[in-house]
Amino acid sequence: QRFDEIQEALKDVIDPELGVNIVDLGLIYDLSWDDEEDALIISMTLTSAGCPLTDVIEEEVGKALDAAKVERFRINWVWMPPWGPERISEDGRDMMRALGFSI
Repeated sequence: QRFDEIQEALKDVIDPELGVNIVDLGLIYDLSWDDEEDALIISMTLTSAGCPLTDVIEEEVGKALDAAKVERFRINWVWMPPWGPERISEDGRDMMRALGFSI
């Protein structure tokens, strides 16, 4: 249930290039808890490995997690498997269509 709440909070993080949140884009691969560090581990990717916006997204994730009362987190950037449009949720597809993307 806690992960559902966290995932909901992460919907506030918008991918600056596509204008859709990182959850509906399918950029979040996994959420887990590191008991040793007492920290949330977010395994996620970006739409492209060369995306210059990792800092922006990390900052936005931090803000979203503050709102969800998560004190410590670490992003584990994952490049395999690479992200593809098939990972986008139905909601994400609707949002992209509304923004004028043909998907």
